[in-house]
Amino acid sequence: MLRFVWQSARAPRDGTACATIRRVSPAAALARLRKVCLSFEDASLRPSHGAPTFFVRGKHAFVMFLDNHHGDGRLAIWCAAAPGIQGALVDAEPEHYFVPPYVGPSGWLGVRLDRGVDWKQVAELCEQAYLERTAKLKKAKGKRPSESAHRRSNAGPDAEI
Repeated sequence: MLRFVWQSARAPRDGTACATIRRVSPAAALARLRKVCLSFEDASLRPSHGAPTFFVRGKHAFVMFLDNHHGDGRLAIWCAAAPGIQGALVDAEPEHYFVPPYVGPSGWLGVRLDRGVDWKQVAELCEQAYLERTAKLKKAKGKRPSESAHRRSNAGPDAEI
């Protein structure tokens, strides 16, 4: 299981010493995230819904970067996640992981960057998000279009739909 190391006045639950990690500025966090996410094949960055968003093949989002989204006070990413990951991480460490609005019901995971993070773990989550989205693209590519989509695409001007 992934584990973030964070600044804390109390000892971690497992009794080990907690390394102090300096909090990151939004600009520095986005720069690090950009370096990670743009290293993946066919990855690109552009704004979507007012937030820097990383896409596979220019169309399919896999990571969003959010700074104080609608006043929530968080510096975070929202990333695609494999089934079961969101629930496991949110239950295990709710101070670092959360269910993001809008995309959370689809299994996406919210990861706080304002609590001190291990960037190797953030990179792993980004890679898993990228792989999750590319796997869905490969599955979709092999599927036949739905019957209704097929009908719409082949309908002539006089066809009834």
